[in-house]
Amino acid sequence: MPNSLASQETVSFEETLDLMRTKLTGIVPDVEIEIKAELAHKINQLKAEKNAVILGHNYMEPALFNSVPDYVGDSLELSRVSAETDADIIVFCGVQFMAETAKILNPNKTVLIPAQKAGCSLAEGISAQDVRDLKEVYPGVPVVTYINTYADVKAESDYCCTSGNAGNVVRHLLEEGHKHILFLPDEFLARNTAKEVGVDYIEPVLDAGVQTLSDTPAIIGWKARCEVHELFNVDDINNVRKQFPEASVIAHPECSPEVVEVSDYAGSTKQLIDYVQRVDAKQYLVLTECSMGDNIAAENPDKDMLRLCSFRCPYMNLITMEDTLAALEGIQYEVHLDADLIERARTPIDRMLSIR
Repeated sequence: MPNSLASQETVSFEETLDLMRTKLTGIVPDVEIEIKAELAHKINQLKAEKNAVILGHNYMEPALFNSVPDYVGDSLELSRVSAETDADIIVFCGVQFMAETAKILNPNKTVLIPAQKAGCSLAEGISAQDVRDLKEVYPGVPVVTYINTYADVKAESDYCCTSGNAGNVVRHLLEEGHKHILFLPDEFLARNTAKEVGVDYIEPVLDAGVQTLSDTPAIIGWKARCEVHELFNVDDINNVRKQFPEASVIAHPECSPEVVEVSDYAGSTKQLIDYVQRVDAKQYLVLTECSMGDNIAAENPDKDMLRLCSFRCPYMNLITMEDTLAALEGIQYEVHLDADLIERARTPIDRMLSIR
């Protein structure tokens, strides 16, 4: 979605500081707001000069998230924005696979990521060779890969998906007559999606030759997990509910099925934000990367957001305002992908974007 503080290239430093204080007081210390406001003012001036657009994922730290991105959202929203932008330069304040996706959708544009290497435990959890091996074991089974994968893995896939549209993508394939779907690489998202659409979940097999599958519809998963979301557990939720019995617990579907089962709602980062905005609860406990809870609180000062964890994604945390400014100043950390890889990886992304 468009960021309400995105047009600051025409705003003075003092006005930028006032806007950030209005949004972030009580969430970010004032001394940090002052420092970050100066950086934000410089970034917003520079992006106007260079016809750049800044995309900010919901997991960005609050001072950055609430000052310099022109658009903020989850992977699905930002993928759609990056496919439609007319900017010359895309600065993706997110991790490497997100910036790669923007490059795939904009091969002739300059795409920057404000970090030399902002990886992802899920993306690192599967390789292109793993996908090729799975396709040999399960011939003819369509491959759906989570957006949280690198370009070479996407290139081996039939469809991509995000946590926000995983169910829709799987339903689309089931409606086309496919009874089995390889869903990679997040084990928990695969299990939760299988339950959502009402099909079985099958553990992957790689070392027993070609597999014969039953007629029962099923998702075949993989073994990777998000190193942040797997930290949440049912005991944490039960302990919070003892102290805050009226709290609404909402979880990202990269959490374990056990956590999702006892939560009040599960969804993508955008869906979690929408839930807080539309549902009137006494308190909200958001089980995902911790910066997002602060960003929701900044956008919804009338909502009581509980704090459970200090679980920050170490890769998202590499994206700083200082490096965002440096990326624009020096056009550094540019994403480069081979033309053939871009062409092959674009097909599953386009197929995903065509599904509503």
